[in-house]
Amino acid sequence: MKIALSYTILLVTFLTSCIGPSHIPHHPTNPNPTTGTDFYKTTAAYTWKQRDSLFLDQFNNGSVPKHYFSFKNIRFNFIDSLNKSHQLKMIVAKDYAMIGSESDWARVPLTPIAAQIMADSLHCFLPTRKLVDIIHQQSKVKLEPVPMYAFRDSTVTMWQHHLIIEGQRKGKHGLISGIKKDVVICSINALKNKQNRVAIYGWYKSDGKPIQPLYTGHVNWYADYSHGARMIYRKMKVDGKWRDYSSILQDPLLRKAISDEEGEMMLRY
Repeated sequence: MKIALSYTILLVTFLTSCIGPSHIPHHPTNPNPTTGTDFYKTTAAYTWKQRDSLFLDQFNNGSVPKHYFSFKNIRFNFIDSLNKSHQLKMIVAKDYAMIGSESDWARVPLTPIAAQIMADSLHCFLPTRKLVDIIHQQSKVKLEPVPMYAFRDSTVTMWQHHLIIEGQRKGKHGLISGIKKDVVICSINALKNKQNRVAIYGWYKSDGKPIQPLYTGHVNWYADYSHGARMIYRKMKVDGKWRDYSSILQDPLLRKAISDEEGEMMLRY
């Protein structure tokens, strides 16, 4: 499967001293992008490998709506084990991985294999369970989950689910949550000594409780209509200073600011 993503074309080089309040640089827009409708028509009978590959090719070629690259600043506080208070800021995508034009785009569930390649290209990482909770708490648009029960991992069901969400959204804009289970990174313990797994979590009901607890039972090439890949810029501001998320997860005092799990954390897929 060809899923290599060109860093040169993407031109997404983040200079931490120059990051704006909500926007990140995005790669050149394709003047004739593949639309969300065309993507799903083309991939209707594709395997997961073919669908992932086409997504990454089209993402690389600029078939991404400009609004996707308007990320959101989220600030939150944390008190460490020494009773010291810290303020953290993270920069997150307002929505999940998508393809298309401004007028015709669609969310695309990805395997963690493709999601990690996308994250690397954008200098981002996939969230932890705790960060998914924080994002949901601060989301402007919270929608009720819509479970689907037949052909869950088919491309057609993925397309149908996107259309249902857009019907619910009805023109509301801003940081959105409640519509997908997030592909997440998790503790090594949560993997239960199993290799090549995907961890998922979230999909919140109206009472704020997630339908999906942290789950690592699927193989890493599995994706269904309910999965979503949300990007978080890998540099986070801690007490006014930029730090890489990986160093925070390995910091004894700060790791619980962004993860509520015990033991060593996986940092990537």
